[in-house]
Amino acid sequence: MNTPAHLILGAAAFARPGAVWVTSAALLGALAPDISLYVMAGWHLLILGTDARIVFDELYFSEMWQSVFAIDNSFFIWGALLALALWLRKSWFIAFAGAGLLHLVFDFPLHHDDGRPHFWPVTNWIFESPISYWDRNHYGQIVGPLEMLLSLILLGILWRRFHKLIPRLVIGVAALLQLAPVFIWVFVFGS
Repeated sequence: MNTPAHLILGAAAFARPGAVWVTSAALLGALAPDISLYVMAGWHLLILGTDARIVFDELYFSEMWQSVFAIDNSFFIWGALLALALWLRKSWFIAFAGAGLLHLVFDFPLHHDDGRPHFWPVTNWIFESPISYWDRNHYGQIVGPLEMLLSLILLGILWRRFHKLIPRLVIGVAALLQLAPVFIWVFVFGS
């Protein structure tokens, strides 16, 4: 799934009006599994000037990048964090770990040939799903609009849940960000 959709899902599941720490933790947890990709790809694209095709066709699949993805996308690590959060009964920690684990649950079945080693450290095996959230050769033209629809429905739920101006502005921005990947990929790959 696109990162904005993960943020929307994490917020819908764990964000609470008036609970700034819980809501912030939910958003950070939903973002955390993708942060390494943004840092590494951003460094190459924006600082080093590496061509996007090299970043996403070669570096993304390199042993070094995949070893980083193994850590921040591990069901075992996120599951252990959630178990610890539940044991400690810290609502912000539960929101963080729960949103991170939810991110993985939705990513796992939606990556065809660009998945991550979700079962590290037990194995480096990567599930090759028959469907993809973006690849038109693997139903991306169906999954992408469904992701958009789910996100818009969840944004509507969040809009009804949060009544103050700032959260509603954030929800509006989230709606725009959900549409942004369409334009970003056209800009990055030029077609």
